[in-house]
Amino acid sequence: MKIALLGTTRIKLGQHNLRDPRLDQADKLVEAQKKTYAHVELVGEKDQVTADAILVSKAGLGDLLMQDLDFIETRLGRGPSDAEKAVLQKLAESLMNEIPVCRAGLSSEELQTVAAHAFATSKPVIAAEDAELDVPDPLLLRTFAEAGWISFLTVGGKENRAWPIRGGSNAWQAAGSIHTDIQKGFIRAEIISFTDFIAAGGETEAKRAGKQRLELKDYVIHDYDLVNFRHNK
Repeated sequence: MKIALLGTTRIKLGQHNLRDPRLDQADKLVEAQKKTYAHVELVGEKDQVTADAILVSKAGLGDLLMQDLDFIETRLGRGPSDAEKAVLQKLAESLMNEIPVCRAGLSSEELQTVAAHAFATSKPVIAAEDAELDVPDPLLLRTFAEAGWISFLTVGGKENRAWPIRGGSNAWQAAGSIHTDIQKGFIRAEIISFTDFIAAGGETEAKRAGKQRLELKDYVIHDYDLVNFRHNK
């Protein structure tokens, strides 16, 4: 996942681990050679277009919203269709109330009407309070979640690892985030919910308690599911 960092230099650009305490819990319950957190990449303004989300300081939020307001004002001055004009006016009202385009509540039809426009705030925007910038680990976890991403776990053997995927991804898509060969040879996914895993005291204990389920390709992965993929090699 790629996050554009705007309005601050207090967090370094580059790769950052998502230090989720749930992986620490899992690592205490299942023996493995190493522990690997999910990670995100923080990029600067020049890579904003390719980022999955935007993390901006509270002070810098106004500048970001103003970019879209300026564009809308220019576009309205060029005589758009009535349908486009109505959507642009709706967006302008939201932006003036410090609501980015991504949370303006546009219908699918309205989104299609302005689909040709690359609004700065059309992707998830997370505004950070000044104090949050001094403790980036929880801030990055919040940004990750509010941008609509989750993680799933694989445990035991070489590593206990959290894998980042978009919320709503199915088991087949999650398999591809590990390796395309697993995705191509997908048979089924063995799932234990994180809640059941913790309550049972480990993976083996959860299996003994009958908490492991067999799911097919279209199963929607839940945050921090423990997953074991069965696949043809």
